[in-house]
Amino acid sequence: MKAANQSTLSTRLSTKSPKLVTLTALATACAMLLSAPVNAAEADTTATSVPSAIDSSKRVIRLARPNTAISSTAQPSTQVTPPNLQLGAATSNTQQNSPQQSAPQQSNVQQNPAPMRSTPPQMTASAVATPELTGTTRVYEPGPLTATGIDLRSGQLASIPTPQVQLSDVSFVPTVFIPQQTGLGTDKLDVSLLDDFIKDVSPNARHYPPNFPNRSQRHYTREKIKVLAEWIEPYAKSPNASYDVLLRAAKLNGMGRNLDLGSDYTVRGGQYVDRAIKLQPDSGEANFLYGLMLSEGGGFKEGQKYLDRAVALGYTEAEQSLAQSDLLTDRRDNALERLRRLEQKDPNNAVIRQQIKLVEEGKFYIWDIPAPNINVRPSA
Repeated sequence: MKAANQSTLSTRLSTKSPKLVTLTALATACAMLLSAPVNAAEADTTATSVPSAIDSSKRVIRLARPNTAISSTAQPSTQVTPPNLQLGAATSNTQQNSPQQSAPQQSNVQQNPAPMRSTPPQMTASAVATPELTGTTRVYEPGPLTATGIDLRSGQLASIPTPQVQLSDVSFVPTVFIPQQTGLGTDKLDVSLLDDFIKDVSPNARHYPPNFPNRSQRHYTREKIKVLAEWIEPYAKSPNASYDVLLRAAKLNGMGRNLDLGSDYTVRGGQYVDRAIKLQPDSGEANFLYGLMLSEGGGFKEGQKYLDRAVALGYTEAEQSLAQSDLLTDRRDNALERLRRLEQKDPNNAVIRQQIKLVEEGKFYIWDIPAPNINVRPSA
């Protein structure tokens, strides 16, 4: 009876021993599986001292620079061994004892570590080796700023041809500022274009009758005088208008009178130049301008005193205007003598020689000479 019990116990122990061996093998395999990712992560952090293009989760880090490809040489320093290879080594000893039980256990163990990353080495290498562009977005940047503006040739407008510009007939106008009113601290007026126009057309329109190379230039001059006279009129009307403003307004209105723009130009021209002389009695130009307007308008005696005053102040053109008055008052000999005396003072003056010739030929207007060619452009 006792012998029978001992044989039964030994039989039970012999049947349980294969199960204990299987459980021990499984516990060892699980411990190895759990420790493998940790060891791999530690190896990655110790082997790489600088940031890599691929992080620990195998994600590609895209660079911020446009049109830049990721380097294909960046690879993780340590590859994690796939768990299925470790399981195969751990369970090889248990398959001899219980092949039917080890197969289900092995399949279960292989399914559990699925959430852990177990990418095959071939797939990781191909993903890293393929360059990947980050995009072709182009940020507009202004071209280089130069002294003449923005350079369009810098490539910002590739589809638009570069404009070609050619300059001709370049001229420079000096900048001129005059006080708006008398006294200190007054505002300034920019008369640069006005002075340039007066200088250009005065030889043609300052004396009567005016003389122009063609009808178009005469017309453009008339229209421009209208515009400029209207612009300066509010400043000249001011009771405190400066001498410079009054003198320029008188010149414009005097030329307008010679070009038959109306009696208003005659009246305004006389008023403005009279006020200018009161501000500066010793102005040779103002005295000449007033004497010119009076004498060429028929007031020979009234204009002569202003012309004599201008001659005394050294204004040469006033002497020519006195010769014109002598001609119109039947004093031809006096006019010829005056012009010849003036020629001796200024022998290089070609206009005086032409005027002497006109008087010798019996003409009455010494300013009836070929007009200089001017180029007055229409007003915008």
